[in-house]
Amino acid sequence: MLCVVCVFGAAVHGTLGIGFPMIATPLLAMVTDVRTAVLILVLPTVTLNLVNVVQGGGWGKSIAKYWPLAVYGVIGSYLGTRLLILVPPETFRPLLAGAILLYLNAEHLGVGFSWVNSHPRIGMIVFGMGAGLLGGMVNVMLPALVIFALEMELEKVVTIQVFNLCFLFGKLTQGLVFFQAGFFTVEVLKISLLLVILSVIVSPLAMSFRHRINEALYKRWLRYLLVGMSVILVGQYVLS
Repeated sequence: MLCVVCVFGAAVHGTLGIGFPMIATPLLAMVTDVRTAVLILVLPTVTLNLVNVVQGGGWGKSIAKYWPLAVYGVIGSYLGTRLLILVPPETFRPLLAGAILLYLNAEHLGVGFSWVNSHPRIGMIVFGMGAGLLGGMVNVMLPALVIFALEMELEKVVTIQVFNLCFLFGKLTQGLVFFQAGFFTVEVLKISLLLVILSVIVSPLAMSFRHRINEALYKRWLRYLLVGMSVILVGQYVLS
């Protein structure tokens, strides 16, 4: 199950440049708790983020302009991860479902955030912190980042690089908090390293299809999958 989820998530991330934690976390959360799913996915997510930050060229310019977004994301990730450790894991199952639904409606919710374009520094604080909190608690930073990217009208390559930069620093922060709390056992590390190897193999192969695949159709089916997972997660929480 773990390997199948990892391969699927890495393929999505390689094709679209984003999506591994968004896909893998709820799938794993169906057979375990959210905290365990997040913990196992820290190392493979960091690996995929590193690969995608440098993909597409000109990444230095993207980082030079949008690095504050990642810094605020680190603060939010720290706070969110502390909550994830202190609060019972099952509490986060409906929150994860809500984060997915927020992502699916991010384009519509972007209406009313036109101030972001004229006040980008404030936008970075609000959406960087928001993304970090979501990432720390339920491993899903995308909703807040998608709204920011839409309002700033970022190009596709820049969007992928900035998103992965935020994911990278958020995951590193999350990993350090988990390590300090003693959650990284030998067994967890063995599983994580296996998923890292699978991710490194699958993601570059999927990247070769990034410019050839029909993204509109792919994203449509991806949305259907995410809706289904959010419904299942809420159902599991209600019935538990």
